[in-house]
Amino acid sequence: MSIRERLSGNEAVATAMKQINPDVVAAFPITPSTEIPQYFSTFVANGSVDTEFVAVESEHSAMSACIGAEAAGSRAMTATSANGLSLMWEMIYIASSLRLPIVMSLVNRAVSGPLNIHNDHSDAMGVRDAGWIMLFSENNQEAYDNTLMAHRIAEHKDVMLPLMICQDGFITSHSIENIELEDDELVKNFVGSYKPEHYLLNDKEPIAVGPLDLQAYLFEHKAQQAEAMKNAKHVILDVSKEFEKLTGRKYNLFEEYRLEDAEIAIVCMNSTAGTTKFVVDNLRSKGIKAGLLKVRVFRPFPGEEIAKALSHIKAIAVLDKASSLNAIGGALFEDITSSMFVENIHVPTINYIYGIGGRDTTSDQIETVFSDLQKVIQTGKIDNPYRYIGLRKGDVK
Repeated sequence: MSIRERLSGNEAVATAMKQINPDVVAAFPITPSTEIPQYFSTFVANGSVDTEFVAVESEHSAMSACIGAEAAGSRAMTATSANGLSLMWEMIYIASSLRLPIVMSLVNRAVSGPLNIHNDHSDAMGVRDAGWIMLFSENNQEAYDNTLMAHRIAEHKDVMLPLMICQDGFITSHSIENIELEDDELVKNFVGSYKPEHYLLNDKEPIAVGPLDLQAYLFEHKAQQAEAMKNAKHVILDVSKEFEKLTGRKYNLFEEYRLEDAEIAIVCMNSTAGTTKFVVDNLRSKGIKAGLLKVRVFRPFPGEEIAKALSHIKAIAVLDKASSLNAIGGALFEDITSSMFVENIHVPTINYIYGIGGRDTTSDQIETVFSDLQKVIQTGKIDNPYRYIGLRKGDVK
């Protein structure tokens, strides 16, 4: 039976880590993820876990330590944000290339410069093609639940890839919400123990990890990573179904909120989905058929499934909390539109960049987006597919 509690997003993730009781946690503090290793270190200190906690000198070292621990046969976890993730960049690729199922909490924050400690998704978008599974969390409950499911997904024999759980810095990481926690023993049984097939400390199978990999094999190894990412999709669904049986909480690759009969829809990720649901309900009370598609699994990207779910919509807005600085829209917009094109589904679609550097995004602004979509239906035209939400007029030339 679930236990009712009130926790911040960071506390929720640290609690999940305590229940998982990983072999190694290596971390370096950076706002707004600092509280996760801070809370977890108290669990180490008071004997709630028997984890080896490694207080390193940088985020690059944190991921390096996790790579070494995982390669040796241990279950390893860490947490970081923004510039910390940037400092890990080299090791992020090494972790995925070596097929090490490390689990990391990424508390999303703007990447410098100029320096900004508040939320957007520029850190996650910077590593979207690094070979990590990426789960996004609308609220504290999802951050907790995604963490509980993470090892089951990452460590599956058909996957063996690292996984990051994203949540919005300060918006969910520091905000206290009601949450349902699971019993420690239930979590222990659900997550299970880590039993890697190949690892460095296995004296019966001497192996090398991370050797020179030149023209003869690297191409094939990258193709194997790509296949593992494809496999992750069905593994995520299988693990989610098992999780639902245990907890009653249902997760899919994405959430369809009042989408079935919608004529206009927004696609977004993380906490903005909560604001959008509020607006959708208000518009529905006025007879406007609005809906939401919230992407939970960003890598592997469920393009075929999303295209099918949006195929009946008359006009779509894709909200990106990071600017790709490429003159053709944000990363989520690119994935949505290319997925629909491949499936030969053509729906008028607008991209909105929003919330950069923690800029507030209000329900009134979301309602304006839906109003824009209604105009697209009425006129059949999109004058500018690349737009902003909440940008001060006159400051951009």
